[in-house]
Amino acid sequence: MKKAAVFLADGFEEVEALTPVDYLRRAGVEVITIAIPSSTMKEEKTVTGSHKIPVIADTTLKEYLAEYAENAPDLVFCPGGSVGADNLSECADLLEHLDKCYDQGRYVSAICASPAVVLGKTKVPEGKRWTCYPGMQKESHPDYQLKYEDKVFVTDGKLITARGAGAAEEFAMELIRLLCGDEVAKKIHDGTLQR
Repeated sequence: MKKAAVFLADGFEEVEALTPVDYLRRAGVEVITIAIPSSTMKEEKTVTGSHKIPVIADTTLKEYLAEYAENAPDLVFCPGGSVGADNLSECADLLEHLDKCYDQGRYVSAICASPAVVLGKTKVPEGKRWTCYPGMQKESHPDYQLKYEDKVFVTDGKLITARGAGAAEEFAMELIRLLCGDEVAKKIHDGTLQR
């Protein structure tokens, strides 16, 4: 069974985070949601989204890293939300883990502000095409800005990025296609009556 990890920090964008969680689980992927501590939140599992929707994560970052530090899941994902992305980007342990995941050949994905704000602090986008919420690319490393593309989502090797909440469904389906194949992606697409 394929595994995916979704990192949630206070201020995350609910649609961007939970659409991929829902669709990936429908596709049979084991999805682990991980609460990332911020200055106002220690090692707790409840994370509050940007629209004040509380979500209980499956585990904390400390517990997750104890199990997956050396053998990462097949895919890791950072949702956006400007405050959520900032909180993710301030977690040094997470940034180090994202680099390790990429080194291990895992898929690394992000949406909205996170491709620029979070992945922009890692080596993951180096030499890769990517996208993010329009205008946020300026928050990324100057070298990475050269490969920015104004598209709904971009897949370049093991890096998958998307623009924002309106792209969450297409983005989630791309993650399913990559992890589970075209047949499973079509089944989820048709079963959920997507456009």
